[in-house]
Amino acid sequence: MDVIGYMPWSAIDLVGLSTGSIEKRYGFIYVDVDNYGNGTFKRYPKKSFYWYKNVIESNGESLA
Repeated sequence: MDVIGYMPWSAIDLVGLSTGSIEKRYGFIYVDVDNYGNGTFKRYPKKSFYWYKNVIESNGESLA
C-alpha cells in the first residue's frame, strides 16, 4: 500500500480531555508531569521522536 502521509496524534504528551489524566502518553516528546500537576514540565524527546525525524529526513524511504 502506498502511504502519502502520516499525521501523529500529538507531538507532545497530552492530557486526556475526558479524564484529565496524563497516564497514557502518545506524543513524540515526554512531558515531566503527573496527573496531579507535579513535575518540572520539562520536555524530553522519546525514541519515537528520533524515528519520526528520520522518516521525515529520508522522505519516507527509511522506516526502520
